[in-house]
Amino acid sequence: MHLRYSSMERPGLDQERLRAALVAPQGPLSQLDVVAETGSTNTDLAERARLRPAEVPDLSVLTAEMQTAGKGRLGRTWVAPPRSSLFVSVLLRPVNAAGRPLPTQSYGWLSLLAALALAEAVASRTGVEARLKWPNDVMVDGRKLAGVLAQLVPDSSGAPPAVVVGAGMNVSLTDEDLPVPTATSLLMEYASTTDRNILLADYLQELAAKYAQFRAVDGDASRPWEDGTSLTEKISARMATLGQQVRADLPGGTSLTGRAVALDSHGSLILLDGAGERHAVVAGDVVHLRAVQA
Repeated sequence: MHLRYSSMERPGLDQERLRAALVAPQGPLSQLDVVAETGSTNTDLAERARLRPAEVPDLSVLTAEMQTAGKGRLGRTWVAPPRSSLFVSVLLRPVNAAGRPLPTQSYGWLSLLAALALAEAVASRTGVEARLKWPNDVMVDGRKLAGVLAQLVPDSSGAPPAVVVGAGMNVSLTDEDLPVPTATSLLMEYASTTDRNILLADYLQELAAKYAQFRAVDGDASRPWEDGTSLTEKISARMATLGQQVRADLPGGTSLTGRAVALDSHGSLILLDGAGERHAVVAGDVVHLRAVQA
């Protein structure tokens, strides 16, 4: 698909409009900042939270018009022309309704929760049927639309660590802008809107709502939410990886091939190999996950 898009057709984010709609008391967020350019929203927000934790409460958001040193999993870069993508990071300090910190083993679900929120917000707003690829990608017909990356932020006071969840989504990139041929953008998928103000607001509202439900069940992905389905069920229903024959490339040049059949209690991917043996693949141990012919 050959498209050209000028910077004039990529309006900027409206910080005041976003704050009015999303920051308390009108909305679920604690604070929201828009910057023109940064190396990495994740790095900046994590560093701010590490050095001045009192100034970065739960559901603090940093978003940028351009990111020059963004990182995906395993240090992979994520760059794009100014105002062509969403680059947004959210600081989370997960506690339950009683104010008790969630168990840190539940933190592994937060990147999947954010990817689910992004996929559902996109599908609802734009008509583009986004799906999840384990462990952290949002896909459209096998092409990457967005990626999510979570990182722990230690607390110097001895409190439980915070988590920064960053998302990068291709919005108005054309085929000439794409970082790799296997990527796509909302523009290229004929989305009903590429207004990043709308898309960002939808995502943050969806993320905050899902995060509240996750905290309400003490971070237990198997417990049902208000609608009767658990986080594991919600993610599984939107995950294109499940049911596929895949190869997980692991550190040291080893690999594991099998059919992806489920997610375990920690969000790891369960593969069933040819001998019928089940293997749990942990996100942090996977270099690549590729679909293969059965």
